[in-house]
Amino acid sequence: MKMKPLADRVLIEPAEAETKTQSGLYIPDNAKEKPMQGKVIAAGPGKKNDKGEVVPMDVKVGDSVLYGKYSGTEVTMDGKSYLIVRESDIFAIL
Repeated sequence: MKMKPLADRVLIEPAEAETKTQSGLYIPDNAKEKPMQGKVIAAGPGKKNDKGEVVPMDVKVGDSVLYGKYSGTEVTMDGKSYLIVRESDIFAIL
């Protein structure tokens, strides 16, 4: 895969949705919630400030992150689903 996000965008591979509750009940496909965690696959160089200088990203490739439930844009490449989000949509590095 050759995808390089631009500016302050990050390519994330979402974690798998839970298939079973803590009490042991299985969750049907139509009731599964969208995952809010994932692994950073690629990151852009960073956003430019008012002076034209690039502000480096806080996240890097390989980080596990927590992001907004309805953040970003879903893309499919090589049969896998990914999410492209802005760095500001990432809440935490896990």
